[in-house]
Amino acid sequence: MPKITLNDVVKNEKVQAYLEGANRQLEAIGYTEHGHRHADLTAKIARNILLRLGYSKDEAELAAIAGYLHDIGNVAGRTNHGQAAAILASRILGEMGMEDKDIAIIMGAVGNHEEEIGEPPSPQAAALVIADKSDVHRSRVRNPNIATFDIHDRVNYAAEHSFVRADERKKTIALELTIDTKISQVMEYFEIFLSRMMICRRAAKVLKCDFKLVINGVKLL
Repeated sequence: MPKITLNDVVKNEKVQAYLEGANRQLEAIGYTEHGHRHADLTAKIARNILLRLGYSKDEAELAAIAGYLHDIGNVAGRTNHGQAAAILASRILGEMGMEDKDIAIIMGAVGNHEEEIGEPPSPQAAALVIADKSDVHRSRVRNPNIATFDIHDRVNYAAEHSFVRADERKKTIALELTIDTKISQVMEYFEIFLSRMMICRRAAKVLKCDFKLVINGVKLL
């Protein structure tokens, strides 16, 4: 049976419809962008983390697919969207002919990507968590009026650059951020993202690595 790839998933009409619907739902409640851009970036970062750490291409591809699908559950609402996404993903991937053992890995990753209830059960889940939480950037802000920014808009808009650096030799995964402190202070980042950084630390442990946070060249975790 041929392996299902990220490219196959991206082309799937149901995936595209659910992703677009999820993005509209989050826009309606004032959230940052959760559409094709975020899905694509999360997928590619998750894949890259595993490849950089020496995992196989097949293992990394499952992480990429989980990364692309992780937020489609928002189409039904924000609450428990990870679990909703896992169920939708299982149905879509089953229809596409993916093997059950691979679907199970993706379901576990997608259903555990939120810091409130998630606990990464696999390398793919761990890579997804770190990839998802690393997407902090001004391009995600949808509010055109800077004067009305809430703290989430302000922190994202202040983020000029983010990069995940996985080092197999050093056994480290570092999230490197450049933040314009004229727009948002570093302390505001911690105010809203500390719980996200904590699940990233747990995820890094699954990958047998230490997690580091570097903001404006200064190591903070």
